[in-house]
Amino acid sequence: MAYLLLILEPHGQRAARTPDEGKKAYAQMEKFAEGLAEKGLLRASQSLSADREGVRVTVHDGEKRLIDGPFTESKEMIGGFFLLDNVSKEQAVEIAVQCPAAAWATVEVRELAPCYR
Repeated sequence: MAYLLLILEPHGQRAARTPDEGKKAYAQMEKFAEGLAEKGLLRASQSLSADREGVRVTVHDGEKRLIDGPFTESKEMIGGFFLLDNVSKEQAVEIAVQCPAAAWATVEVRELAPCYR
């Protein structure tokens, strides 16, 4: 089975860090990803820019709507992800527990599955 670990960061958390603190957190996450890759469990991982750089797009009745970030109606922003392969739900949850980001963010575990299931 494949699982996605979404890193849900509180808004403003990145801005509150010093550059050195940010680099240290990023290095911890890179080391974590390297360990998963060495075990053959990691399909992909990536950090995402802050949501202030993002745009939300919807199209209803042929009319598009664009909303520039930051998305203040959300309490959290997606800060990055790990895409795991060949793991059970229990393994994915245990990996999430070991993720360094669990100390400063929420790590959401989601199975890859069709949207009609």
